[in-house]
Amino acid sequence: MNRYCLLLLFAILLFAPCVTTGQIVAPSRDAVYDVDSMRREFDNAPYFGLYKDNYFIFGPSIGPKANKSNTNVKFQISVAQRLSKSVLPFNTYLFLFYTQKCFWNVLQKSMPMTDLNFNPGIGLARPLFVKDRFIGKAIFLIEHESNGKAGKMSRSWNKITFGANILIDPTIMVHGKFWIPIVDGENNRDILKYSGIYQMGLSYMPPSKRFGASVVLVKRKGWNLNYNTIIELNYRLFKAENQYFFMQYYNGYGEGLLEYNKFHSQLRVGLVIKPQFFSDY
Repeated sequence: MNRYCLLLLFAILLFAPCVTTGQIVAPSRDAVYDVDSMRREFDNAPYFGLYKDNYFIFGPSIGPKANKSNTNVKFQISVAQRLSKSVLPFNTYLFLFYTQKCFWNVLQKSMPMTDLNFNPGIGLARPLFVKDRFIGKAIFLIEHESNGKAGKMSRSWNKITFGANILIDPTIMVHGKFWIPIVDGENNRDILKYSGIYQMGLSYMPPSKRFGASVVLVKRKGWNLNYNTIIELNYRLFKAENQYFFMQYYNGYGEGLLEYNKFHSQLRVGLVIKPQFFSDY
């Protein structure tokens, strides 16, 4: 499917008329709302909240051999600020988001933070309803990503991103994104070969939300079956708290901007705090 077909498909998802009567099944599986009630749930939610998973994890390389320079901490902070209610055209929401990812070599002398990645942006999100059922959301993002360094260590690019998260049942979500890249960094002109041109994934969370699992595949540029792979498992530590034991396996390129063109196979464990409904990737 070429890029223009994907753009058309996303436009249909984003701008197709919403169902305005009837019943929908909420993601919790425990309650049923009419569509207007579900929209009120979104409107009345806090304006400020989590965007992607927020985690703090540590672990070694499993290829190449682990040492002090490739056994490290990785942590991510990700938040969003909703700027509107569902009063915009096509019942969309405008929001700002910011994600920061850090790689911290705690085993080396002076414990340097070797790579900081900054990812701010602005987006539109639209809840999706099909046959009287809430099924997820479509998103449109304008985002920037850079590492804040100067000279030969500088990395940066921009993306116009289209995506959707679809609940195929209350416990399983499929998601995908593709982007139109605008590569402005002089030292990372070939970043699409490593950090990809689109991604797709699947996540599972039972009604108890005690356990979860996800897999994300990021397609690198080219006709080969060359994917960056991210596998994540999480287990809730305490029933009443939004904290999970977390394991992440990353295999491929583009994990961080500074070494985007170097292969990493990394297994890390730690803690994660997750968004209310489902995670963004």
